Amino acid sequence: DSYLRNRAAENGCKLINGLFMSMTLPKTKDEPYVLTYNDFEDGDGNARKGVKKTLEVDVVIGGDGANSRVAKEIEAGDYEYAIAFQERMRIPENKMEYYKERAEMYVGEDVSPDFYAWVFPKCDHVAVGTGTVVDKKGIQKYQQGIRDRARNRIDGGEILRVEAHPIPEHPRPWRVKGRATLIGDAAGYVTKCSGEGIYFAAKSGRMCAQSIIERTEGGTRQVDERDLYDYINKFDAKYGPTYIVLDALQKLFYTTDAARESFVDLCEEKYVQQVTFDSYLYKTVQGNNPVGDVALLGKTLSSLAKNNLSKPAPMRELV
Repeated sequence: DSYLRNRAAENGCKLINGLFMSMTLPKTKDEPYVLTYNDFEDGDGNARKGVKKTLEVDVVIGGDGANSRVAKEIEAGDYEYAIAFQERMRIPENKMEYYKERAEMYVGEDVSPDFYAWVFPKCDHVAVGTGTVVDKKGIQKYQQGIRDRARNRIDGGEILRVEAHPIPEHPRPWRVKGRATLIGDAAGYVTKCSGEGIYFAAKSGRMCAQSIIERTEGGTRQVDERDLYDYINKFDAKYGPTYIVLDALQKLFYTTDAARESFVDLCEEKYVQQVTFDSYLYKTVQGNNPVGDVALLGKTLSSLAKNNLSKPAPMRELV
């Protein structure tokens, strides 16, 4: 975030260290939006509360996260969300060495009923966490589950920080109202299956800004709601199929332990690894090999049948 902010400032953006509180909507098409915010950099105010100020603007782009106040102001509607919980943990150096070239993903009813748990390296420590949509109240139980599963790898670790935040499960019903629009988590741009949102936050912000620059014709005309829908339509056309496919994969593979075993089976396939890597790298669904796709379909069906009809294998212990 700081990198993007600093780069924006270097290119002429005026940064305000403040907290957005509310906004007054225009009554006519030419009136400005009036934003009310607390300015933390004003020396006359309390450093914690800031100084209440207002700002008049022509267009509002809400990139203020999953609990977006801009979304509430324009009545963009709610969405279903997952709760993500993780502990940043400093583990012994000999154990940290193991994570210098890998990240781990865990699946199972003990770590999440509908998502996955993880151990991700973060420079000089690891993040150990999990997420769920259907059992948010049980998040502590699932966090204990990932601690237990990864015990051999994280024993002796010191907890540095505990974090929890919502993850949108789908775009909001409305992402444009008048001359106000939403981007990133505020709009609901987080993919199912992987839970990734940072790329789509940055990309939606850029696409939105580019559409506004194009539609204002170099700052000579005011944009309206139809102009802002230009960005929405372009984003949905480019990334909509990715969201649909990942939603289907999450519903298929994250719901039962038998399906999760099939998911693990498929991840051993070279073709699956290549398609997954390319899709993650390019952020759009890859895989244009009909022979590979047909073979993958057959492998998926046979694996699902095998794991649903046979007794599950015992839990493998980490070494």
